Amino acid sequence: MNITTRTSAKNSLLKIKDLILHFDKDGTMLSDGSRNQIKNFELVNQPVTIKSFGVPNLINRIAYKYFRKSKAQRSFEYAEELLKRGIGTPHPIAYAIENNGLLFGKSYYVCEFVKADATSRDLVLQEQFPDRLVILKAFTRFTFEMHEKGIHFLDHSPGNTLIVKNETGYDFYLVDLNRMEFRPLDFKTRMKNFARLTPKKDMVNIMAEEYARVGNYDIDETKKAMWDATQDFQNHFARKRALKKKLKFWKK
Repeated sequence: MNITTRTSAKNSLLKIKDLILHFDKDGTMLSDGSRNQIKNFELVNQPVTIKSFGVPNLINRIAYKYFRKSKAQRSFEYAEELLKRGIGTPHPIAYAIENNGLLFGKSYYVCEFVKADATSRDLVLQEQFPDRLVILKAFTRFTFEMHEKGIHFLDHSPGNTLIVKNETGYDFYLVDLNRMEFRPLDFKTRMKNFARLTPKKDMVNIMAEEYARVGNYDIDETKKAMWDATQDFQNHFARKRALKKKLKFWKK
């Protein structure tokens, strides 16, 4: 196992390795997905989160071994870049890679634990969520700031932004970082970046109005562009889901 840590965490290297080696047995489960798992642990009196990425398919086991950075390494490096640009994300601590002979194995990403009051998904599912309108507008301003700083978060979707209430408002932290680009963003790309957040038109209109206000864009043009991008994504998602159902039917 190869482990890379931030300079400030080098003294905890052995403890980090021990947590990863005992990942399956220890820790508190946060998310138990079909491919990846996320757990909380204690690292020298500091709560941390560890994400375990499942073993990829054969092609990616070769690609990650010899040609591409692993999801764990990208998460670590993107987190560092986000913090440099002043965008919130749990502070990265380490990443680890297990290799099985000539093939790539599992990988792990370790970061600080952020106790969230909500995620962006809660704003979609709970129309009566406290301060919903205030949070939604603040989240839109956060996204605008991200775009202005040349950050294209490709997994900008419900659940991938942690929301933390502070004394004066709300802070936002991006998670699930392994798909990201850093470049100037044109208007169309900015609008498409909202497409996965919600299928609800009233929420899209609120975000479009706030984005147009802070970005000095035309409100009607922004509303249309953001809603068109949302509908395109929803239609694509519906077709993809229908195709999966057909394939499952034929398999039976």
